[in-house]
Amino acid sequence: MKRIAAEKAVDYIENDMTIGLGTGSTVKFALKKIGKLVNEGLSIKGIPTSQNTKKLAKKYQIPLTTLKEAGEIHLTIDGADEVDQNLNLIKGGGGALTREKIIAFHSKKIIIIVDDSKVVKSLGIDFPLPVEVVKYEWEATKKALERFNCEISLRKIMNDPYITDNGNYILDCEFDRIHDPEQMEIDINLIPGVVENGLFIGLADRVIVGGSQGVMTLEKEIIQS
Repeated sequence: MKRIAAEKAVDYIENDMTIGLGTGSTVKFALKKIGKLVNEGLSIKGIPTSQNTKKLAKKYQIPLTTLKEAGEIHLTIDGADEVDQNLNLIKGGGGALTREKIIAFHSKKIIIIVDDSKVVKSLGIDFPLPVEVVKYEWEATKKALERFNCEISLRKIMNDPYITDNGNYILDCEFDRIHDPEQMEIDINLIPGVVENGLFIGLADRVIVGGSQGVMTLEKEIIQS
């Protein structure tokens, strides 16, 4: 299902585009397909959102650039851990939320690829909200986050804290549900020590959902004035 959604998203890529390359298990399928098309003559450049994505892009011989060099990003393809009915997202399961949000913010169009298990009625139901924090006095940052009535754990690999590509920690915040994701994104980022959180509000233009019955595409509603 992930592969079907990923390959459908790649169909939106055109020659001479600069593509934001997301991070995660679903995006891996997109990278493989992009690499195949590049080998067949597609001319694009990619901007990776993590060291893991950068390694895969090089493996598939996808030409890379930076936002500074490119000046603009035509299209970003990325995954998500949860998607609600308004196309708001929780991201960060792969640990690259800060870089992913930077690239998303500077993209003209964002396509999110998921399997149907990631579509939820409310954010926070099935997946914890990742918050990237600086190491300095991180316990105090954790305590400040606890006022949002969530259970918080320091992300670890084996017994060691997980370290992001930016050299920071990730706190995973478990909610029953997030009632006002727009306001929570703002409130969390106001806490000193927080680098970024995994709420992606109003950024996705299209979500491609792979399911057992095929592919479904969800699009942002455009309200006419």
